[in-house]
Amino acid sequence: MVRKILFLVMTLIPVMLFSGEYNKDKTVDLFPDGTPIPEWFRIIEPTDINKLGKHYRVTDYGVKNDSTILQTEQIQAVIDKAYEAGGGVVIIPPGTFLSSSIFFKQGTHLHLEEGAMLKGSDDISDFPIMMTRIEGEWRKYFPALVNADGLDGFTISGKGTIDGNGMRYWKAFWLRRAFNPDCTNLDEMRPRLLFVSNSRNVQISGITLQNSPFWTTHFYKCEYVKLLDLYIYSPYEPVKAPSTDAIDLDVVRNVLIKNCYMSVNDDAVALKGGKGPNADQMEENGGNYNIIIEDCTFGFCHGALTFGSESIHNRNIIMRRIQVNHAQRLLWLKMRPDTPQNYEYVLVEDIEGSHVGNFLYVRPWTQFYNLQGEQEMRMSYASNITMRNINMDCDVLFMVEIEDPWGTVERFDFELSDFTFENLDIEARKDARINKDLVDNLRLINVVVNGEKVE
Repeated sequence: MVRKILFLVMTLIPVMLFSGEYNKDKTVDLFPDGTPIPEWFRIIEPTDINKLGKHYRVTDYGVKNDSTILQTEQIQAVIDKAYEAGGGVVIIPPGTFLSSSIFFKQGTHLHLEEGAMLKGSDDISDFPIMMTRIEGEWRKYFPALVNADGLDGFTISGKGTIDGNGMRYWKAFWLRRAFNPDCTNLDEMRPRLLFVSNSRNVQISGITLQNSPFWTTHFYKCEYVKLLDLYIYSPYEPVKAPSTDAIDLDVVRNVLIKNCYMSVNDDAVALKGGKGPNADQMEENGGNYNIIIEDCTFGFCHGALTFGSESIHNRNIIMRRIQVNHAQRLLWLKMRPDTPQNYEYVLVEDIEGSHVGNFLYVRPWTQFYNLQGEQEMRMSYASNITMRNINMDCDVLFMVEIEDPWGTVERFDFELSDFTFENLDIEARKDARINKDLVDNLRLINVVVNGEKVE
């Protein structure tokens, strides 16, 4: 008890200092590289559909409350009608409405009332094939159930549900994987739940997103995105929902993820951006900048915050005031030897966690490794990573390895530098060791592991 009280006292003062409460000049808090966090991140305004134009309740336009009838064309017709009239809100009322891919246009919005469910078809032949961004590249594949491209001010709101109806896809995936262990994620054809691309001033709030066949939400080349009060779920038992990442951020800037619950059978928040030996030279790829994840709860997931598996440059990433339960990893850095990577200025703070697998997890990522004919592997870097004010029980504290888990490359060197562990109270059940030799300038400040201070 005494140790816990001392830990809380040592933790409280740095938190208040960082928040600006004790700053004499009353400055706002900062991104990890020292730049001020803009006021935009502190403005939370609920979506008011009464300010977004005319309401188009789909059942007023021939769409039936019937979970057995595919009504993609009918729902799309309502979206098109709203667009042609200058914009408005497409409202899904209580009931279940079956659809495949629908596409929102400028000035149109989606609102799901409480008790409403927009349900995806579990027959992949109902979905079109088109050029889309998936797994760090553009290719012909399936669009999501809900799609928005090139929009300014797009919103999804309400208390209803978007359900991917994923069970049939999951079973087919694991059957294919048993037949062919080398099959990729894309070999088993399956759509995402939500894909928003080339858009700005986006707000997704209040709804449930569940049972996605593939990635749950994917944001590509977007800026000023707020994801608020979302419930994102896919199961990990009895049938695992493979690759159902909760939120994939892919070449984005200025994103706030706040008051969300995430529990999926893959990574919760994953930073993407491109892959391949020359990925950093391709206009379609890029980095993720100014991302704040706060006041969220994570259930089971492979990684609460994951960099990769296709990622180039991530800077100014904050995850704070988080509850983590049964995550396999708190912070996961995937280092690809076939892709140039730079992960820098990352802050993970004010975390309460239980039944976590790994506190920090850094390893090479060579699944589907491809140098595309080039000879030299690319280097990966991670620097200025701070993890502080964390109270957690986990299996392994410091899992940093340079051996390839897939055995594709004999040895891969990545560079880790300027890591800070500060005000940590960790119970590590299986492995409490910290290997300082693997990080250039690893600072340990008030770190307590299994009841003992670590210097």
